[in-house]
Amino acid sequence: MQLIQETGGLRKLLAFTEVSTLTDFQKNAAKAIAKAAYDPENRKILNEQEVEKCLVTLLGTDNDGTKIAASQAIAAMCENLASKQTIGTLGIPQLVQLLSSDNEEVKEAAATALVNLTTAHPANASAVAEADGIEPLINLLSSKRDGVVASAATVLTNLATQEPLRLSIQSHGIMTAIVEPLHSTNSIVQSRAALTVAAVGCDADARTELRNSGGLDPLIKLLYSKHDEVRRNACWAVMVCAADDPTAAAMTRLGALDILEEINLSIGRKNNFSDAALDKILDHNLPQKYSQMGFLTSSNIITDGFYDFGQVKPGVKLLSLEELSAQQLNDRRAIILVNSKTPELELTAPPVATDEKSPQDFLSSRVTTSSSSTNRKISRERASSIEEKEKPESPGRSSSVSKGGGREKGSRKGKGKKEEEKPKEEEPEPVMPKIVEEVPLKALWYPPVDSILVDYITEVSKTILPLPTTKEQVVALAQFVAEKMGGPIETDKLHEFSWELHISEIEYELKCNVVPIGKINKGTFYHRALLFKVLADRIGVSCSLVRGEYTRAWNEVKLVDDSPLGIPGLLLPPQVYIVDLMYQPGNLMKEGSPEADRYGRI
Repeated sequence: MQLIQETGGLRKLLAFTEVSTLTDFQKNAAKAIAKAAYDPENRKILNEQEVEKCLVTLLGTDNDGTKIAASQAIAAMCENLASKQTIGTLGIPQLVQLLSSDNEEVKEAAATALVNLTTAHPANASAVAEADGIEPLINLLSSKRDGVVASAATVLTNLATQEPLRLSIQSHGIMTAIVEPLHSTNSIVQSRAALTVAAVGCDADARTELRNSGGLDPLIKLLYSKHDEVRRNACWAVMVCAADDPTAAAMTRLGALDILEEINLSIGRKNNFSDAALDKILDHNLPQKYSQMGFLTSSNIITDGFYDFGQVKPGVKLLSLEELSAQQLNDRRAIILVNSKTPELELTAPPVATDEKSPQDFLSSRVTTSSSSTNRKISRERASSIEEKEKPESPGRSSSVSKGGGREKGSRKGKGKKEEEKPKEEEPEPVMPKIVEEVPLKALWYPPVDSILVDYITEVSKTILPLPTTKEQVVALAQFVAEKMGGPIETDKLHEFSWELHISEIEYELKCNVVPIGKINKGTFYHRALLFKVLADRIGVSCSLVRGEYTRAWNEVKLVDDSPLGIPGLLLPPQVYIVDLMYQPGNLMKEGSPEADRYGRI
């Protein structure tokens, strides 16, 4: 290359490529430049000769082979930053045009060039969007050529690092288009597609689109991949998408929780994102998280429908609250329920089946009623309403009510219009009883409402929430919880505190292992710590919940100490304190102190 440059041959070669009318000459010259450009020293020489202008010119020729070779040369030259900037300014519109070529190899070469142009270069990424490149790139995701799909997905990922471009990509239906690449059997396509989901899935609308278009199922299946990069990128995408309850719940139903636990137990398959993905999904399944991990952070807000099942080993999946409530009373430890939500009488569409909801989704997503007699009344009212609405319709018209019912029989294919209208008068009678039977209101189940907990929340909201400092709120709340659960206990008399008998009596009274927390008047460490966390979350006091061994549990709060005397306005970092709920309710013990250690151990 140096010899050719010194003798002027390189400049002459580049001049020939620009003025020659021989397509084979242009193609072979572009191939030569592409091969030479893979060497760093050659790239410097080519850049000095302004090879970028020549390559951009070759993109406009009529020969597909020349376009492919020029695109490949551009992809190689992009390793040189100066060349990347020059080509970005001159050639991006031409490369975007090639994305719509009829030749799949041309598309692949152009997309590969755009990958290298936009990697770590926001200006070039913006230039692709300005050249209307987003739509053709998304169209390439349905290509039958794996290289085209992989490169297109990577360019879109590079663009999505900028929020305005990400929103534009999302508006073009990227999450619907990415579903097909997620189903690919090619590991490179799988990996790039998962990375695109991770880049775009940080938006709630994008996650909803992915969920509705059936993209979660193939994404979760990628977690089983034997390819490390595919598995890592899939974990990354799951972590990003598990940012809201509906998506996290859907992924849990598809087995994401189980496979992530399995991955994290394997030294060879575990990766940087598998732990974070598991933690993110557990954040939307707090009963499972507390039972399995033994802690809830201050950001894990306990809501109605939460239950403390007790400690379980990793990989053990909890039964739903409804399933646990249906079990016969047994000698297992009580399951502590948190539910202050009173069912409201609503008229809504039939609910989704129970197994499609996580325990925390129960209360917000189901139809609520107060008694079986009310259910029957609602069924009659709804049936009457449906009958009135449906009367003017033609019998052949399908509706959500008619599926599986007598209405469907009235519509006969191949019959004349008069025959279809004939049975119109007779239809309401057979439809009526079927509608009443098919509305599944009697199958609804609700956790028992804890009216005592409702009173607790009302009381702390009135008396403790208005206190001026967090420290005062913590101390007052600790004293409140202790008072409701048996009062202070002397350390040497803890063994005399018969909380087990009290809990057993409640279970026997309810004929069930599920015990509402408000009914517990004698509670030990883990009952009090749970109630403290529940009430603290309701009044906005930040605290965590930690499970210890042998019925121990405690709450951790972060408080800022007063400034040392003589140094006004000094801001100190917050200290972590353990809250005493048993011996001296309201006493705050510094984390790691002998006093705090004794509180958490027998």
